[in-house]
Amino acid sequence: MKILFVHNRYKQGGGEDSVMDAEIKLLAEMGLLVFSALKDNNEIDSFKSKLQVFWEVAHSRQSLKWMREKIRQYEPDIVHIHNFFPLLTPSIYDACIDAGVPVVQTLHNYRTMCPGGLLMRDGKVCEKCIKGSAYQAVLHGCYRESAIGSLAVARMVAKHRSMGTWQHKVNRFIALTEFAKNKFIEAGFPEHKIAVKSNFVVDAGLSEDVNPNKAGALFVGRLSQEKGMETLLNAWRSLNVSLRVAGAGPLEGELANLTGDKVEALGMLNQDSVRKEMGQAAFLVMPSECYEGFPMVLVEAFSQGLPIIASRLGGMAEIVTDGVTGLHFEAGNANDLADKVRWMASHPEESRQMGRNARREYEEKYTPDKNYEILMDIYNQAIEDNKQILNLEP
Repeated sequence: MKILFVHNRYKQGGGEDSVMDAEIKLLAEMGLLVFSALKDNNEIDSFKSKLQVFWEVAHSRQSLKWMREKIRQYEPDIVHIHNFFPLLTPSIYDACIDAGVPVVQTLHNYRTMCPGGLLMRDGKVCEKCIKGSAYQAVLHGCYRESAIGSLAVARMVAKHRSMGTWQHKVNRFIALTEFAKNKFIEAGFPEHKIAVKSNFVVDAGLSEDVNPNKAGALFVGRLSQEKGMETLLNAWRSLNVSLRVAGAGPLEGELANLTGDKVEALGMLNQDSVRKEMGQAAFLVMPSECYEGFPMVLVEAFSQGLPIIASRLGGMAEIVTDGVTGLHFEAGNANDLADKVRWMASHPEESRQMGRNARREYEEKYTPDKNYEILMDIYNQAIEDNKQILNLEP
């Protein structure tokens, strides 16, 4: 099987890039022929290029031509798209259809129904565009707080909703959680075309630097409002538990105001350094106030036997089982978060058992072998679906 991965990278690398890179490496190691065709947002480097993206974000003839050339070059059996926004656009589906190549699309975020991509507005969960007009986003500047930018993305969402793109131009979608799958179904995506496949990490084994007296909390992520940073810091003002914070973002200043004996800012860390930090901490804190996709840090924590205190929100409440692999708290509620931290810190044996449960869950659900099995099944479903479509055509 020859697989062509297609992806539009953002200017700052993130989880979507890591997931795709991990899948490519996994499939190549399993003996499949894997190719990648990439676009990069660093190409948007002038006013002219920005204007072009604005006009073509719903459909790009240039990207259609680009995709046709890639298909001719690699002759894939299947095309797996991770992100088409903003340079590639859904026009690349048409190139695949013209060539008779089946398409799999991973749904990392909610951009196909929500111009902001997060189902979030003004720091709160917002689901108005799931069934309502995407043009509501223009009034609120949901895309980067820009009415003009929001108009361009809303036009893309509205156009492909009316055209039935999601019903007819993709053979299989990959949602990262059952929660996300249900949101896409609400938005009109065909249920039978959506498979659930979580992210995975390679088992590096438990960190050699594991501290037998693990203590304190660890936060890993962007220091921003949607990641619950304000709630985290407000909770820690009343706590006497150590917190180590790895990451960067717009709320670094607020974190600096609180650093001291209890809170330590680590800055951005690479994966190996994060794993070492997980070997020292008693638990991870995930206070996000948006519908997360499937944060890699969660499965990394599970692989390291680290329990998680997570917001009772979206996919996080699905991934972390309350009382088994961690604890839930009410999203945005600093007092509730503080209570759960106190409980975890004062019940070390229960916390360690949750960590053992988390490691077992990793071994059962989130290993490369398990992911490969699910991914190949999705590919085979897409290929069979495409054969049926081609056989129906005159």
